[in-house]
Amino acid sequence: MVNLILSGGSGTRLWPLSRKLMPKQFYPLLGEKTLFELTVERNAAFCSDYWVVTNKDQALLAETQLGEHEAHFILEPIGRNTAPAIALVCHKLDSNTVVLVSASDHLIKKQAAYEAVVQRAKTLAEAGYLVTFGIQPHYAETGYGYIEYAGEEVISFKEKPDAATAASYVQSGRYLWNSGMFCFTAGTFLSELEKYCPEVYHTSKAALKNQPAGAEVLQITLEAMQAMPDISIDYGVMEKSDKVRVVPAEIGWSDLGSFDALYTEMPQDEQGNTLAEMSHYLGAKGNLVFNRSDSRLVLLDVEDLLIVKTQTATLIGRRGHSQQVKKAVDFLKQENAWELNTNESQILSYGIQRIVSSTPEYELVELFLHPGETIQTHPGEKITIQLISGSLLANERPLKLGECVNEHKNALKLTNTDLEQPCLLLITHLH
Repeated sequence: MVNLILSGGSGTRLWPLSRKLMPKQFYPLLGEKTLFELTVERNAAFCSDYWVVTNKDQALLAETQLGEHEAHFILEPIGRNTAPAIALVCHKLDSNTVVLVSASDHLIKKQAAYEAVVQRAKTLAEAGYLVTFGIQPHYAETGYGYIEYAGEEVISFKEKPDAATAASYVQSGRYLWNSGMFCFTAGTFLSELEKYCPEVYHTSKAALKNQPAGAEVLQITLEAMQAMPDISIDYGVMEKSDKVRVVPAEIGWSDLGSFDALYTEMPQDEQGNTLAEMSHYLGAKGNLVFNRSDSRLVLLDVEDLLIVKTQTATLIGRRGHSQQVKKAVDFLKQENAWELNTNESQILSYGIQRIVSSTPEYELVELFLHPGETIQTHPGEKITIQLISGSLLANERPLKLGECVNEHKNALKLTNTDLEQPCLLLITHLH
């Protein structure tokens, strides 16, 4: 069985933790491991191969977090929703290959139950069905689609409901949350796709026509992606096909799509405050706090606040209204705020970079330059570089520990001469 991991979102509902170049699936939200890492580990027991559909900005993050596992990559220059993404992978597989489609940013806490429902889905997939996973609802959620079902038969798919409709769904006992996970053979999916959504079938097949055989990384051209309709697998295939089945699942699932969803997964004190580093509560109750900064937070006589603090941005709101984070994101887009795109830490091809401080006048960055790597600054870039540890050549001249080099006009070539250890640089960019 092949695990197809969809990993292209920007996760803006969890800003400022999740950002364009470090979306939530790659950020350690709960514990030390990321949601992407947990997804890979979760499916390793029954999947022999991985395919990751993502974009160029996130490919290196995904490759790094695969750990000991290897994967094929399809890089999309723009997103065109789930039907084209899944089609691109299925065109590359043998028609009898069973494909488990999973999001990269979901939390599943009950591994044994998960393995059982996946095995049931695999059996149905091998019998020629398109299988979706339906989550037993625990409350009237308006942010999910619903599946009306009887046993494993799908009666209908429902759009995200209003509160009253969601309550009626849950009360009836005839509805499941739509998890966005699927299982089928590549051949069954492509056959149904060609029948019900032929434009996606043909344009996705054409996009792969000139790709090199056996390549581990396939980069789809912008022109080819733009030719594909923007449509989900639900609209394109699942709601039309008569081969659809659902496996009801009680697997401890959450899409962690908001800070309020995260609140239920985080350890809390007796007053309902989340346990956060460098954070203290005095007469405070029910507060959701993420403190990923070096600063100490003290909450005094306040209730039900949402506070998310990083080194470069702070969000303060009301717990229970975290869907309103979108307003902050939309405002920052209008302001062209760089904080929407970049986290304090970035994994780059040549090293790991962390923003120490950023103001309108300058940006201070720590860079761990990988062993043997060389980078070059841009001409005209106003930059000061100090060697903190390791060995470094600056324009072929060795720097001493603590020595600084300034360059405001010409390009600067920097080489880590140690082939085993990274070197640490402190870099100041003047704006």
